This record gives sequence, structure tokens and C-alpha cells, in this order.
Amino acid sequence: MKKAIFLFLFLLSFQVSATEMYHAVMSFQADLGALNRKYNNRLSEEYFVRMDRLYTDWLQALERMPYDSYSMDGKLDYQLMKNHLEKELFFHQAAYEDFKLVKNVTDVAAPLEQFYQTRRMAVKPKAQDLAAEFAKVEKAVKTKWEQTKKTTPYDSWQKADLASQVVESLRKSTEEAYNFYYDYDPDFTWWMKEPWKSLDKTLKDYAAFLKTHFVNTVVKDDGSGIIGKPVGKLAIEKELAYNMIPYTAEELLKEGEKQYAWCEREMLKASQELGFGNDWKAALESVKNTYVPAGEWPEMVGEMAEEAIQFLETRDLITIPEMAKETWRTTMMSAERQKVSPFFLGGETIIISYPTSTMTHEEKMMSMRGNNPHFSRATVQHELIPGHHLQQFMNQRYFPHRRLFYTPFWIEGWTLYWEFNLWDKQFPRDAKDRVGMLFWRMHRAARIVFSLNYHLGKWTPQQCIDFLVDKVGHERANAEAEVRRSFEGNYGPLYQLAYMIGGLQVYSLKNEMVQSGKMTEKQFHDFFITQNYMPIELLRARMKEEKIPRNFKSSWRFLD
Repeated sequence: MKKAIFLFLFLLSFQVSATEMYHAVMSFQADLGALNRKYNNRLSEEYFVRMDRLYTDWLQALERMPYDSYSMDGKLDYQLMKNHLEKELFFHQAAYEDFKLVKNVTDVAAPLEQFYQTRRMAVKPKAQDLAAEFAKVEKAVKTKWEQTKKTTPYDSWQKADLASQVVESLRKSTEEAYNFYYDYDPDFTWWMKEPWKSLDKTLKDYAAFLKTHFVNTVVKDDGSGIIGKPVGKLAIEKELAYNMIPYTAEELLKEGEKQYAWCEREMLKASQELGFGNDWKAALESVKNTYVPAGEWPEMVGEMAEEAIQFLETRDLITIPEMAKETWRTTMMSAERQKVSPFFLGGETIIISYPTSTMTHEEKMMSMRGNNPHFSRATVQHELIPGHHLQQFMNQRYFPHRRLFYTPFWIEGWTLYWEFNLWDKQFPRDAKDRVGMLFWRMHRAARIVFSLNYHLGKWTPQQCIDFLVDKVGHERANAEAEVRRSFEGNYGPLYQLAYMIGGLQVYSLKNEMVQSGKMTEKQFHDFFITQNYMPIELLRARMKEEKIPRNFKSSWRFLD
């Protein structure tokens, strides 16, 4: 009987999730995966041309779909799909244009491309002829290398780095094809072992040379040791448009400064309550020193997680499935990883940062002070429930096809919104808790400022580090780790500002729906968390049951 009920509930949730666009979304994802697996050299003419056709074909297919006959959820998925394809095509074509500027570094290596392309279908090579081809390519590469030494270097380290990657990508694809035949084909092994060994070394050395072949007009390393890639104003504007944020970078910078000013005013109130007057940094230092012994810390984190769940359920703010409460767990973060992520990371597992025996005394103190109970109480719920763990739990069960449409404004906006909401509901127990929550809120405002200034080419990584230390009160090592994570990690250029800007979107939408009487707060939270990834403006249209025209354009000025 229980199995039958479970099956019925599963099929019911699938029916709710499977819109008219479900098959198209899943088919596109399958096409994308299949092509990426086949065309393994992603810095080649072959790859760029084929993927351009994939996006173009699917956009044309969308135009032929009967949009007006779709349900509201079907229309929503159509808009998500169209927005995703247009975004991917734009940035793919931009990457293709960059590739064209440096692709000549491998124009003498056509036989290598033919080799790894025919290997896909296991075509048996003529080993003796191929060995001669490899020798010719190596000679041509060395000649080109010598000629390149006499040419004007690239005008930026980014171009030089891309040129190096083009050669390395070709080398790896050739190596993969070589390993396919090596030792399985005796004739191939006998002829090719030495020619490949020699060519492999030449390609590696050539790529290493290209990486340094640039005029240092833009500083690659400002002394911080952090090597990022500022994307520039056009890319920022396009990213904002595809995330349906109808604001300019300059407007968002002003909002970051405005949010920071609010945090500073609240910090002063807490500082005065703690007896430090207007010296809020002294109050912050006092709170940092409430750290606990390393052995006691993990258990306290678990208690904080349970406390947050109880707070939500006592006030009936959101439906929390029993399975979600049962399946979260903890692990500890390595000392090496803490150099990039000095604070919690989370999802189904919360990854706890705290010192290890391998750290220096200074590193241990920074880790303990930066992860004190009052700071951490504000972030445990961000990582678990109602934050990232609950998000991931729901995303696996509701509209799972929408996971393709990942946006940091939805994922980080939701978790940051809860920090706003819990503040409003007096989650902080005293002034020390308020300092802890304000530290993080101030940090998120600062993220808007430093990430935009960096990607607009106005600030260097070191300036960003100094800003976090001076304006937010970060431990310097923790500030360095945060900036390194922001610019060297696998994060898009809007990721850091998406926390607070996304949080403000959710906060504005909650007020709009609840204050108008259209939803209770719990209904709002339950609806939001079961819709999966999407730009929040589209979620707003779905909540309000508004008509979504085929040519939908972003216009929601949520900050106004």
C-alpha cells in the first residue's frame, strides 16, 4: 500500500513538472552532452562551428513551436529555453571570435586534427605514413615557433594564454587518439612511439612559450598572486540582460554602496550596545574572539542547523519534508581547500571550515576567528535548511528539467533572502548575533562593489582584498581566499553580486505577494522553492499568473 501511494505521488509530481516543453528541454540537453563528448577539442574550428549550429537549430525549432497553445508552465519553460539558448549562443560566438584571433598557432597541424577525428570511428591508420606526417608537423611547428619569436607579441596576457590553450588542447586530443591505438595495434606502436614522444614535447614547449609571448600592458599579477580574467563592460551588460536584471553596472554599484551604508548604521547600533561606542570594528574584533576549541566546533554546527529548522517550523514559515531533515550531514574542509574557501560550503553536506594541525599558528587563529559562533549562526541555515540543501532537495523533485537554467540569482538570492527574513523575525538573539549577521550582510554588499569594479577593469585583486579587510573587517588571509575564490574559481562574473541582488529580488517579490494578500508567507516560500532555477522576474510572472507574451522582455525594476 505504501509503495502504491509513493508511486502515485511520484507520478503526480511528474505530471505537474512535465510541461509541453519537457521533451524539448531534455532533448537539447542530450544533444549538448552527446556533441560535447564527441567533439572533445573545444578550442578547434570543428567544435565552434558544430556548436553554433546546435544553438541556431534549436532557436529555429523554438520559433516553430505552438507557443500560444501552451499552458502557463509550458510558456514559462519556452521563455527559459529561449533565454538560455540566446545566452549560450552569444557567449559561444564571443569565444569563437577570440579563438579566431589566435587560431593560426596551429595552422600547420591539420594532420593532427585529421588523426584524432578519424580515430573516433576507429579507422586504422597507416602507421608508417602517419609517423612521417608527425615528423613533418613537428618540423613545421618548430619553424612557426621561430617565426613567432620575431613577431610582435600579443597585446594582452589573455590572448597569449588562449593561444597556449589552443596548442595544449590540440596536443591533448592527439594524445587521446594516440593512446587509443598504442599497444593495441603493434604496427602503430612500432612506428609511432618515438615520433609522438618527440612531437609531444615540442607541442608542450611551444604552448609554454606562447603563454609568455605578450606585452605586459595589463598587469597579470598585481602582487596578490591571484590571476583572474576581467570580462569587461559588454559581457557584464549581456550577463545582466540574460539574468533579467534591468539595471546597469553603475546602478548596481550604487545599490551595493547603499546596502553597505545600511549595514554600517546597524553595526554602530550593535557596537554601542556592546560598549564600544562608534568603533564597530572593535566590536567586531570582540565577536571574532568568541571562537571555540577546534574539537567542540563540529557538534555546535550541527546544533545550529537543528536550531534553524526548529525556528522555521515553530513559526510555520515553510514546508520542510522529513526526508530533507533526515539526509543532511557534515564533513570537514581540508586545510588546502580553506585557502580558497575559508568559510562554510554546503548543500546536502555542510563542509565545515576550522583549523588543522598542519596550519601555522596565524592560519589557525584566522580560521577560528573567522568561523566564530556568532558569524556562523548566520550561515549554517544558508548552507542547509532553508538554504542550499533544501534547494537541491526540491530541485531533484520538482521541474527537474529546469536545472539546465541555473542562475546564481535564484540559488544565492533565495539563501540571502532568508538572512534578510530571519533578521526581520529577530533570529539574532543579542547584539553579538546581530554583529555576526551584519558582518555577512556587509560582506555581500561589498561583493557587489569589488566584483563589478574588478570586472569593469577598475580594481585589481589586491585592491579587492584591501577593500574587504578595510571596509568589512575580514581577516586578511580570509579576504585573500574570498577574492581568489571569486576570480580563480568556477564562478561567472555576476556570481558574487548575485547574492545580495538576488536576495533583494526575492525580498521584493515576497513583499509584493504577501502584502497584497495574494499569498501567505508560507505559500510564497513553498511555491518559490518548488519552481526550480529561473530568472526571478519570470518566477514573478508565474506567481502573479500574468500573461507571458512570446516576445517577453525584462522590465521589473525591483530596486525601485
